[in-house]
Amino acid sequence: MQELIQNLVDDGYLHTHKIIKAFEKIKRDDFLLPEHAEHAHENRALPIDYGQTNSQPLTVAIMLEELQPRDGDKILDVGSGSGWQTALLAELVGGHGQVVAIERIPDLCRFGENNVSKYNFKNVKFICDDATHGYKKEAPYDKIIVAAAAEQGIPEEYLKQLKIGGRLVIPVGQHEQDMVIIEKKSEDDFSEKRIPGFQFVPLVPNKWGK
Repeated sequence: MQELIQNLVDDGYLHTHKIIKAFEKIKRDDFLLPEHAEHAHENRALPIDYGQTNSQPLTVAIMLEELQPRDGDKILDVGSGSGWQTALLAELVGGHGQVVAIERIPDLCRFGENNVSKYNFKNVKFICDDATHGYKKEAPYDKIIVAAAAEQGIPEEYLKQLKIGGRLVIPVGQHEQDMVIIEKKSEDDFSEKRIPGFQFVPLVPNKWGK
């Protein structure tokens, strides 16, 4: 895994010291199914059941660098899945921050929570629920990160649940998506940046029940 991290650094995808250290500390194989753990060092998405994946390390690196989590941030992690990105976020926001991890598939929600528990974080709250409209109960958030594609455009609720000065990172579109980075300047003023060339499962409403 260290070689993969170094490659991401050398290629310029990982460049923030604290994010690099988080990648080194939070072991990807702790968040994989046993039959895939030996592939943790490979720069590709790996299956975790229910048609979901543990994301490609390159993609996670890009998303975290664009999100720029800070110590003390409150972050909504949508589609927490295996919990790997959740644990990275928990490490990055520190003991004064909080990560609200939400996953619509109950078995995956429990899988992710069990995986994250290996690190004894006290700053993570898991919610097994639909997050297509964000999660208003814990809003507002300093940052929101979404690991599923908003095929019809960015949900308005995400923008409303973001603090002024906050940042949203979300893939948008069908088939091949753009990674969209939104910064909330005021209640009705947003800046936008797009990075093309991503593929995510769609952001869909809950169909599994709680």
